[in-house]
Amino acid sequence: MTVSLAGFQRTYLKGLAHPLKPVVFVGKEGVKDSVLAAVEEALLIHELIKVRFLDFKEQRKDLAKALATDSQSELVGMIGHLAILYRAHPEPEHRRIQLPKKKPKKSE
Repeated sequence: MTVSLAGFQRTYLKGLAHPLKPVVFVGKEGVKDSVLAAVEEALLIHELIKVRFLDFKEQRKDLAKALATDSQSELVGMIGHLAILYRAHPEPEHRRIQLPKKKPKKSE
């Protein structure tokens, strides 16, 4: 039940993610149930998270896509060995992030 993000929304989320520290790490065990559970919990709490790939760096793009699919979140982007994931809180009153609805117009 993920909503596809528009380019300007991805840019907005990347800006919000910039100061964030990674909260989930993928190590030598790979993407196991424990990692997926950590991603689920972090998304529920934060909505926007960073996942750092300590190992499996060659497969990080495929693993990040799989994590997004399995957690029903949106892969906002990859920066080096970091994946940025977003999923709105299921309860609207608990949402921390309000996505822009329209692309901001450039002022002249």
